[in-house]
Amino acid sequence: MTFKNQWNTLKENWIIALIVLLVLLVPMFSGTTGSFSKGFAGPSGLMMESAMVARDSMVYNEGFASEIEERKITKSGSISSEVERGEFKEGELKLKSLISSTDSFLINENVNRYGEGRDSYYYGTYQIKVETIKYDLMLKAIKEIGEVQSFNENSKDITGSYYDIKTELNAEKEKLARFEQMYDEVKDISDKIELSEKIFDQERRVKYLEEAMSNKDLQVEYSTIYVTLKEEQSGYVGMAVVKFSELVRNIVNSFNNILSLLFWAVPWVILVLLGWFIVKKVRK
Repeated sequence: MTFKNQWNTLKENWIIALIVLLVLLVPMFSGTTGSFSKGFAGPSGLMMESAMVARDSMVYNEGFASEIEERKITKSGSISSEVERGEFKEGELKLKSLISSTDSFLINENVNRYGEGRDSYYYGTYQIKVETIKYDLMLKAIKEIGEVQSFNENSKDITGSYYDIKTELNAEKEKLARFEQMYDEVKDISDKIELSEKIFDQERRVKYLEEAMSNKDLQVEYSTIYVTLKEEQSGYVGMAVVKFSELVRNIVNSFNNILSLLFWAVPWVILVLLGWFIVKKVRK
C-alpha cells in the first residue's frame, strides 16, 4: 500500500486514531499510575484500619485474663412454657414452690389476663435469682411445669473485670493506710485537716470498689432465670356465629352483582344477535 493510500485510510478513520492517541496520552499526563496491586489507601482504608484498632482495644478493655485459672462465669437462662387450659394457677404455684424450696428469690413478677369469656387466657413473666450451684436443677424442674416453647441460655466470662477491680481495691486500701499513717505522724493542724479530707475521699473510693466487688461476687454466686408461663388458648378463639343481618346483606349483595352482570351482558348479546342476523341476510 502506498503512502497516499495509507493517508487516505487514516483520514477516513480519523476518529479511531484520535481515541487510540487519547488512550496512550492521558495516563502520561494525569499523574496517576496503577496502584491496585498495592492496595487502596483512601478514606475507606483508614476507616477499616480504625475499625480494627477499635475492635482490638475493645477486646483489651474487656480483659480476658488468660493467666488466671479460677474463672468467674455468670449464667442466665430464659425459658417459655405453655400450660394446659385452666391449669395456669397450678403451674404458677409449682413455680413459686420451686423458688421457695431452693431458697431462690423472685425479683420480678408480671401476670395478666387477656381476652374475655371463654377466649381469655393468662400470661405471666417471672425473673428469678437462684444460686449457681442449684441453677441446672432449677431449670430442669421448671421445664416439667408445662410444654417448653423456647429455651435460651447465656454464659459470660467476667474474670478480667473481676480481678481488675480486686487489684484496684487493694491498691486503694494501701493508699488509705498510708494517709492514715501520715495523719498520725504529722503535728501541724493544717496538714491534719488536709489529710483528713483526703482520708474521707479515699474511704469513699474504697467503699465504692468494695460494693463493686460484692456485686461481681453476687453475679457469679447467683444466676438469673427468666420464665414465661402462658395458658393454652381456647380452640374457639376467633370463631363466631354469623348474624342474620350479615346473611341478608350477603344475599342482597349477591343479587345486586347478578343484576349488574345481566345489565352489562345484555347490550353485548343484542349486538351479537344483530350481527348474526345481518350476516345471515347478506348470505341470502
